[in-house]
This record gives sequence, C-alpha cells and structure tokens, in this order.
Amino acid sequence: MSPDPSAAEPTAPPHVEDTVRTIDRLHAEHHASASRLQKWIDRLTGLAGEPMFIVGISLAIVGWIMLNLVLARLGRAPLDPPPFSGLQGVVSLAALCTTLLILATQRRADRLASHREQLTLELSIIAERKTAKIIALIEELRRDHPELSNRIDPQAVEMSAPADAQAVLDAIAVARGDPPAEVGDV
Repeated sequence: MSPDPSAAEPTAPPHVEDTVRTIDRLHAEHHASASRLQKWIDRLTGLAGEPMFIVGISLAIVGWIMLNLVLARLGRAPLDPPPFSGLQGVVSLAALCTTLLILATQRRADRLASHREQLTLELSIIAERKTAKIIALIEELRRDHPELSNRIDPQAVEMSAPADAQAVLDAIAVARGDPPAEVGDV
C-alpha cells in the first residue's frame, strides 16, 4: 500500500521544532560569520576530500611521469627527468598547502563544536535542575497528601537538591588526579 501523497507531513512537537530551529540558527550564524577567505578555504578543503580529487591527482602524477618517460624514449629532453625532482617538489608543496587548508578548516569547525558543547552543557545543567525540582515537588506532594504514607526517602531528599557544578568539576579533577580548579580557572 503506497502512502497517500495528500497526507500532511508529520510534525514534531513545538519544543522539538524550537530545538531544531535553535541548532539550525547556531549553524547559520557560524556560516554567516565566516569571512570570504574562510568560506573559500572550506570549499577547497571540501573539494580536496572528494574521491574524484584523489583520482585526479593520481592521474596527474601518472600522466607527468608517463609524459617524461615518453619524451625520453623519443630522444627528446624530458621536462622533469627521473627521479622526477620537480614532481617531488610540487607534491611536497601541495601536501603542505593541503595540511594548512585542513588545519584552518578544523580550527573553524572546532569553534562550532565548542559552541555546541557549551549549549549541551548548559542544557544538561538546566535539565538537572529541573529534575531536582520535579523530585522536590513529588516529595512535597507525598508529604502533603493525606492518603500517602509520610516516609522519608533519603535518596529522594538528596536528589531533590540541584548539583553544585563547581563540586562536580572538583570531583572530576580529583578523579583525574588533578588539583581542584579555582572558580576563575575554568
């Protein structure tokens, strides 16, 4: 049975759509903040990563070697006689340029990743605080509701307090064997 083309596309809940728009906006702002040079470097790096680029470079190298060998066979002076030092120089220069392009592109991508990490961290802290509040409200409801037994749940009491982010950072540092970070060090 084929799907009905007139059926409406499924829609995500508003909070999901809002999250998708936020992430899309983060990516759009990152792209818009790029200079012309950065965009040009990104395009070059993208092209260099394509399989056809590798095929093209390989064909150019083989063609260069074949041209010089054929010229030598025909008794003419090759442009770059074996061991093809000119080709080696060009390949070395191309490798250096490719490395620099990749580093520049990676540096820019790292900035976007840092923004996403920050967003994830902030949302995790907010979610943890919301969860603590929900636990506190449930515990309050249990204490106030006349039909529920009023027992103390030490784990729920502990979980109802939001975590101290600095204490978490200190615990991570201690687990790694590092000294706890000062507030200004983070």
